[in-house]
Amino acid sequence: MDLPGLDSLDIEGRTILVRADLNVPLGDGAVADDHRIASSIPVIDQIRRAGGRVVVCSHLGRPEGRDPAFSMAPVTARLGELGGFPVAQIDGVAGTEVTAAVAAVPADTVAVLENTRFEPGETSNDPELARGLAELADGFVLDAFGSAHRAHASTVGVAELMPSAAGPLLAAEVAALSRLLEDPARPYVVVLGGAKVADKLGVMRHLLPRVDRMVIGGGMCFTLLAAKGVDVGDSLLDQDRVGEVSDLLAEYGDRIVLPTDVVVADRFAEDADHQVVAVDAIEPSRMGLDIGPASIEDFAAAVAPARSVFWNGPM
Repeated sequence: MDLPGLDSLDIEGRTILVRADLNVPLGDGAVADDHRIASSIPVIDQIRRAGGRVVVCSHLGRPEGRDPAFSMAPVTARLGELGGFPVAQIDGVAGTEVTAAVAAVPADTVAVLENTRFEPGETSNDPELARGLAELADGFVLDAFGSAHRAHASTVGVAELMPSAAGPLLAAEVAALSRLLEDPARPYVVVLGGAKVADKLGVMRHLLPRVDRMVIGGGMCFTLLAAKGVDVGDSLLDQDRVGEVSDLLAEYGDRIVLPTDVVVADRFAEDADHQVVAVDAIEPSRMGLDIGPASIEDFAAAVAPARSVFWNGPM
């Protein structure tokens, strides 16, 4: 897939809005893991070297409205520390006051908008919010691969209103995925994890015909286990998706690797009473919260011979 890059934009002397992925974990009001922040710096540096002014936007967590606990302020501070350039936190996402505040930021300073999800129109791709974002800049760069699949105002909406390009991080991810879809080195193994099987069904349907093995853990594995007739107790279960999952298992079950043992507990808490049991021995009052040691060995054995691995999810 060929995407327009930064060289397709007129950058010198212009303001470029960058949709980055700065959705990082916070702890005690500080950034707990700055990997994504560091990954966003190359596109910012490239625009600055080309003579452009930079405005950065991103979501952070899943706030219910404007919540100071999800402010971009600590992220902005860390961005400046890692990037070695001056930064300015803007107290808002769009609107006349935000436009004025961005215009007042010195040309050598990177302006960072407040959490885009503070705006109710972000996740609904509200045209008014998209227009407000477009008014802040002369061009748009999407470099947030982890958010590119969401039709939000800060991803799809603003891109439709102004000259737009893919950032280097997004372009590299798309190139890697294209290789995995078109001509992967084999054996080709996919590792999936995450809470919601509904979020991964599209990936599973698309990739199962192409892969040699698909290793599935995380909360989503319990819906697959249930589809095989396993009583998963109080584990996370999407009952509405069991039928769809059953169809996939019937067609591609020989390629799917599921846990054989799990860590169960009476509740989801650090101090919960927990133990390792076989997947078919989960008591009704207990929930599976992680794969067990035997499953770790099985998963490692499935991945070890792979020449291509696509890993999706936090497992």
